[in-house]
Amino acid sequence: MANKLVRGSFIIFLGNIIFRLGGYVYRFLMASLLGPSMYGVLGLTLPFQGIFQTLSAGGLPPAIAKYVAEYNATNQSDMARQTIYTALKIMIFLGLFFGFIMVFFAAPWLAEVYLQKPIATVPLQIVGLITPFSVIVGAFRGAFQGVYKMEYILYTRAIEQLGMILFATAFVLMGFQAIGALWGTVLGFATSVVMAVYLFKNHMGKLLPPASEGFEFSLKSELKLAAILLKFAVPVIITAVAEMLIYNVCTLVMGRFLTTSDVGIFAAADPIARLPLIISTSIATTILPAASEAFAMHSRTTLSKYVLLSYRFSLLFVVPMCVFIAFFSGTVLEILYFTNPAYSAGAIALSILAIGMTFYSLFSISTSIVQGIGNPRIPMYILVAGTILNLFLNWYFVPIMGIEGGALATTVACFAMMIPIMILVFKLTETKAPMGSILKIFVASFIMAVVTFFIPQNPLGLVLGIIVCPIVYLFFLSLLKFFSKDDIDHFRGYSAKFGPLSSLFNKLLNVIERIEFRK
Repeated sequence: MANKLVRGSFIIFLGNIIFRLGGYVYRFLMASLLGPSMYGVLGLTLPFQGIFQTLSAGGLPPAIAKYVAEYNATNQSDMARQTIYTALKIMIFLGLFFGFIMVFFAAPWLAEVYLQKPIATVPLQIVGLITPFSVIVGAFRGAFQGVYKMEYILYTRAIEQLGMILFATAFVLMGFQAIGALWGTVLGFATSVVMAVYLFKNHMGKLLPPASEGFEFSLKSELKLAAILLKFAVPVIITAVAEMLIYNVCTLVMGRFLTTSDVGIFAAADPIARLPLIISTSIATTILPAASEAFAMHSRTTLSKYVLLSYRFSLLFVVPMCVFIAFFSGTVLEILYFTNPAYSAGAIALSILAIGMTFYSLFSISTSIVQGIGNPRIPMYILVAGTILNLFLNWYFVPIMGIEGGALATTVACFAMMIPIMILVFKLTETKAPMGSILKIFVASFIMAVVTFFIPQNPLGLVLGIIVCPIVYLFFLSLLKFFSKDDIDHFRGYSAKFGPLSSLFNKLLNVIERIEFRK
């Protein structure tokens, strides 16, 4: 079981990094080929696409994974298979239902009445066509997760993303603009469904053997199973939609008050601000089972150690990354979107959002800790409250400040969510906040920020900053004696994974060690 967990976690972690980068490739290509105005139209559809996909999935993929795993563990293969079939029926119905609602009712109302941008009508209707394909592949991914075949999830996601990039790029180059980009998404999900069906039919036989002779499942039993699945799924839906809205409320409000060009500029900056979340999400994924295990064993010492380590190492990397992005925001946008200088207008919004992601990173880790110790609803309540606050703040700031107002509203909302959840973590785990470590990280990051004022804001300066800023940051952290012997030994244990750079990495650790523990 431990090997399955480690292997599965590594595959998903690797997939998250690859697909995050693939998502940036897709966004870069679309932003470069479409220009701010048409990219803004595409950007307006993305939140609705995510929301309708989540609603259509009904929170069932995690439910499938949970119950398939449980039934398999208790040798009830018939029930494991029936769980997949029942959930798939529900999801197909929901996918078709919400797709129909989007095409014929929601899309026209959103474009004509709410957004007051008729040009968005057809793109939003295409979102309704994406929904059925996305929920079907989601059901199969839940089944793959339940039998620990994480690589199958990886394969379907790879086909989906590759198809999206290739088809969308081809259609846009053919002159179909934002509509072409969305048809590319439809075909990407469609090819992913084909891959999922193939994998399920040809490679799941040993894990889910054919039905036992004489196995029957009445309508009453299936309705009872459906109720069990939906009961588990409802909190998942609420949390998923709320989390999605935290990121996308600003885009939804901007679509109401600003031009599509403004939305396009913001949509180009937004994913860059989220780069540090790769680190915090990875730590959050790891801390949840670790905290759960320590809590179950009533080991307060171990639990406190995990809590402190998760915060220390998250802040160690996230804070300087956010500060760096904030100070070099204009240059980053200039380089990434070199084909269209108009996107550089999102620099201030990117700087504000980058700071907000520091707060959201801490919220994400705190959420996993609270969930791990048996309080899954508390983060949901805070997330919903934060989403409502974000909506009101955006509605106030966006008409006054434009895209910068949306970024500020999101940052304030993330800060407001971070404070109560962190207080709860330290109270529930009986852990003292690592104020010393936090202060040292912020002092070193502040000094690094001061250094950036003397670095030119141009591509050459960005390269110089990438080299100089980490050195300055680590040097002052060492002077402040942030690292312990265990920290350095832990990092040194990973040196072999850096390949040709392992020697340089070890030399850096030796320098830090000499500064930290000099007599």
